[in-house]
Amino acid sequence: MARNFNFDREANESIDLSSESVDAAPVAESAVSESAPEIRTSEWLLAGALVAAFLPALIALVGVWTSVDYYSHGFLVPLVAYWAAARSRVRFAIVKNRDRRAVVAAIAVVFLYAMGLASGSVSLQGLALVAAIASCALYLGGSRGLRVLAFPLAFLVFMVPLPADWLNPVIIELQLLVSSTAVELLGWFGSAVGRSGNVIELPAGDSLFVAEACSGITSLVTLAPLAIVLAYFTENTLARRLTIVFAVVPAAMLGNLLRVIVTVLAAERY
Repeated sequence: MARNFNFDREANESIDLSSESVDAAPVAESAVSESAPEIRTSEWLLAGALVAAFLPALIALVGVWTSVDYYSHGFLVPLVAYWAAARSRVRFAIVKNRDRRAVVAAIAVVFLYAMGLASGSVSLQGLALVAAIASCALYLGGSRGLRVLAFPLAFLVFMVPLPADWLNPVIIELQLLVSSTAVELLGWFGSAVGRSGNVIELPAGDSLFVAEACSGITSLVTLAPLAIVLAYFTENTLARRLTIVFAVVPAAMLGNLLRVIVTVLAAERY
């Protein structure tokens, strides 16, 4: 059934669209005939205020991205999210309907941000920044506009570092898993190597330390965002998208296991 929409800028009325028409899945820009909407001065001011308020969080995030190898992709995450959001800017303008419930969300963001600053937690500060951007999207576009930008907003989470208290135990377990599996596989090939924790002991008396980089955590944290972007923009079904995303785990583990085995064999031979 055909629908007639009034796009008069002076009109202040909401447009009733079906949920299918505002789905967050990517669509070709050519499917929408309207030209891209211009960003209003008030929206630029809102963006500027957001950057000014969260400048300490941005500085802290950049510090992590530059100092931790497996978070260096954090510089690219906002760029990819912006590109994904730009693809949906026309659909966002169609459903645009300001929602004052965003004020409540903004209050929660302030408390979360204050907790992050008080505790020095970069993770909380980063989450507060993502939540603030989502609150702005809710205020400008309402719940339907938030659904339109669901993917780019969720993707921003990948720029936020995980708390060290959560990640360090995982790294240790992965180091032990990779080293023990490597020793067992090397034994099948006749290599008489031993293991003490995450240290592989060679027959000649030398030792090889399985570092964090060989645990697989670098590959997992780095490849996960790439896999999600690839799955979202190249596949249409949830099953195929999940297959691509979850394939990162065995690929990262097998790749690092192979690297450890090759390193041990090279050390024994040379």
